[in-house]
Amino acid sequence: MSKNIAGFSRKTKEEKIEWLITTYFGGNKDAKQTLVSYWNSDDKLQQLHDEFIENTVSNFYLPLGVAPNFIINEKEYTIPMVIEESSVIAAAAKAAKYWGARGGFRATVLGQEKIGQVHFMYTGAPEKLFSFFNSIEAQFHQDSASITKNMNARGGGISSLTLVDKTLELDNYYQIHVCFNTIDSMGANFINSCLEQFAKTLVREAAIHADLKGEEPIEIVMSILSNYVPNCLVRAEVRCTIDDLEPEEGLTKREFAEKFVRAVEIARIEPHRAVTHNKGIMNGIDAVVLATGNDFRAVEAGIHAYASRSGQYRSLSTATITEDEFCFALEIPLAVGTVGGLTNLHPLVKWSMQLLGNPKASELMELIAVAGLAQNFGALRSLVTSGIQKGHMKMHLLNILNQLNADATQKEAAVEHFKTTPVSFSAVTEFLKATNA
Repeated sequence: MSKNIAGFSRKTKEEKIEWLITTYFGGNKDAKQTLVSYWNSDDKLQQLHDEFIENTVSNFYLPLGVAPNFIINEKEYTIPMVIEESSVIAAAAKAAKYWGARGGFRATVLGQEKIGQVHFMYTGAPEKLFSFFNSIEAQFHQDSASITKNMNARGGGISSLTLVDKTLELDNYYQIHVCFNTIDSMGANFINSCLEQFAKTLVREAAIHADLKGEEPIEIVMSILSNYVPNCLVRAEVRCTIDDLEPEEGLTKREFAEKFVRAVEIARIEPHRAVTHNKGIMNGIDAVVLATGNDFRAVEAGIHAYASRSGQYRSLSTATITEDEFCFALEIPLAVGTVGGLTNLHPLVKWSMQLLGNPKASELMELIAVAGLAQNFGALRSLVTSGIQKGHMKMHLLNILNQLNADATQKEAAVEHFKTTPVSFSAVTEFLKATNA
């Protein structure tokens, strides 16, 4: 029996659910109730969620937590984080407390330039194309004036337009490479609107220009922003004297610092380790990006591309010891916004922004980078001392107990028991069996 369906998007939510339950779940009422149970009881709020995307059938909840005690550029923050992974928020909060006692984190935005490109094919002489492009550059600005007016008024807009010859890499391929400043918005819609107008201008002007008239027409392939923004950069760091560090489980302060630096150096030269190292950084970054209604897929893609800019995938963070000073730092590209998109629609995103003091995009960049650095510090501190599983599995204990349907009494007893016993799925299973015997 075919499961294809015509006109699915035109059906009501209830009709979509009935088709799904009938076709894939054999009419099982529990399967339907699972979807319905996650609907918001406030009809107006549920409608808002339904209209975020297409073909909505329910809501998929992730925990929203907070990591307190962050001091960033001498200002106190409690950072909202949306994530399902155990121990991430605990590690970030622990790192915040650790560095709060040592002056806190420093963060600096190094640039906010974003990029878009018009990709096109041209078979004529390159010198004719460049001469033509230079002659119509003012026309690009004139034709996009209605789009850029409001952004220009806020201090942003188009920074530069450059024609790039890519024919050595792909026959007949050129691009208009455009740089933008979108101030406090992420700017995707603004950038794409500008680019599509530039494409129209390019084709129209080429058709009537004396040097290009009569040649094969310019073929626009696509016009789209880039999520790789190597000049939209933020740096976060912590530093203190080695004497101000804490001694760690069998290590002196200096031994801990040196072992920590070696761990980061390994992630710099070994791609297998670098991927996991950077995944830990993204645990902190993605959690704040999600809580503030930004696009974590775009952030992930851009940051991982940046980690590969040397031709090899490397650690995003660095650690150094200079004489008696320890420094741990992170530098990443980060295109985020604090206006537009979900920031004005999703109630919990608005709440998170209010918790952060309604930051500008530049301040949010700093907060997100610090969250990534804090998470990385917490993970590396565990790795080079007690090991990652000791703390992680303690936090994972409740997930295991819930998976095994432990009741409140069993949970209380298990938490007490595993304070001094290694946590594993099999160990928890055996403990519950023993308590039931």
